[in-house]
Amino acid sequence: MAHKKGSIMSERVEFRRYLEQNGVLDALTNAMTALYNEVEKPDHAMGFLKRHIIAVEAEALASQKAELEQKCQILTEDNLTLRSKLMQYEPSSETAD
Repeated sequence: MAHKKGSIMSERVEFRRYLEQNGVLDALTNAMTALYNEVEKPDHAMGFLKRHIIAVEAEALASQKAELEQKCQILTEDNLTLRSKLMQYEPSSETAD
């Protein structure tokens, strides 16, 4: 019986570590704190929590999108620069004839 209880505890610890590593506990804690700090409590607490978590996720995705667009712009500029340098060393099609 003790072995089974120890196994369950280790599974719980492992699951909690999984939740921590993936930011789930932080997201839930922040959403619950936001709900607690609401002066007028919403009629549907679960809906509030869902909207709060979705808003935070959307903000993170928007930030990630902006970073990726900036990287894309830099890579595009680098590509154009490298292509122009390459054109200096490639024979033109007019002189090859």
